Amino acid sequence: MEALFPWLLGDIGATHARFAWVSSKDQPLSHVRTLLCDDHQSLLSAVQQYLKEASLPAPQKAALGVATPVVGDKVSFTNRSWAFSIQEMKQSLGVQALKVMNDFEALAWSLPGLRADELFQMGGTPSQTMQNLGLIGPGSGLGVSGLIADAGHWHPISGEGGHVSLVATNAMEWEVLQHLQKKWGHVSAERVLSGPGLVNLHAALSAMAGLAPTVQRPQDIGELAFQHQQPQALQTFQLFAGWLGQVASDLALTLGARGGIYIGGGIAPRYRDWLATSSFRARFESKGRFSDYLKKIPVYVIHAETPPALMGAHRALMKDL
Repeated sequence: MEALFPWLLGDIGATHARFAWVSSKDQPLSHVRTLLCDDHQSLLSAVQQYLKEASLPAPQKAALGVATPVVGDKVSFTNRSWAFSIQEMKQSLGVQALKVMNDFEALAWSLPGLRADELFQMGGTPSQTMQNLGLIGPGSGLGVSGLIADAGHWHPISGEGGHVSLVATNAMEWEVLQHLQKKWGHVSAERVLSGPGLVNLHAALSAMAGLAPTVQRPQDIGELAFQHQQPQALQTFQLFAGWLGQVASDLALTLGARGGIYIGGGIAPRYRDWLATSSFRARFESKGRFSDYLKKIPVYVIHAETPPALMGAHRALMKDL
């Protein structure tokens, strides 16, 4: 495929729209910017604002990672009231080629290129070369993906693993899960392993303690837990860590991810030091006959300065050259 430049790259979640620019084949990402989704009526509006603010011309190609399944031409966001047609977006941007993928598929593409200083390891042995990789990321939602290794090549997975059913393994988790089921019916992993999930957990624990739930923002729960030692907030994070370890180990077993499990999203990097001392790793390895299998698998928290999904979108376009 002809290498037409420049390229527009995007990583669009429920809260933030991140963009970058590639001027030519041998140039690194530039003009990296983050916009608030709430400031825009549509994805196209956010893209146009980015190009205007950065004084950039019309791109020749674009790759966009979006926080929703991409099946067919019509794309509707899971946790935001945005929708668009891929073909209409291509025409509006005037690009020769437009690649739209799930945002965690884009993030998965970045994993082999991450440097050691962009990763925080939590247990396990050194990563094995060209073995399957798993990816999970609590943020505005819960993204799940991975890379399958095959004859020296990587193949990303695009799925919706964040919506698997949550399972309780002790009495406290069962009580919380029952409380959540009264509200949601089906309780997916995303209902607790996300920013809104922290709010859900804290509200459930507050109600169970006979207290009125008053916290609406995930960051406030972090402040209550780690600065004020509020019992329900601390318990919220303890439950979060245990369930994250459980769901991450389920992913590791499902994919045979002997190359490692990577944790992205906005929550884990912020609390990575605490997470390393929590029940996360014990729950990750607690799989009965397969505990020894899991003990060898490294877990990495991604804390790259440049949004790695943008690097992944770049890599996804590069493979077509």
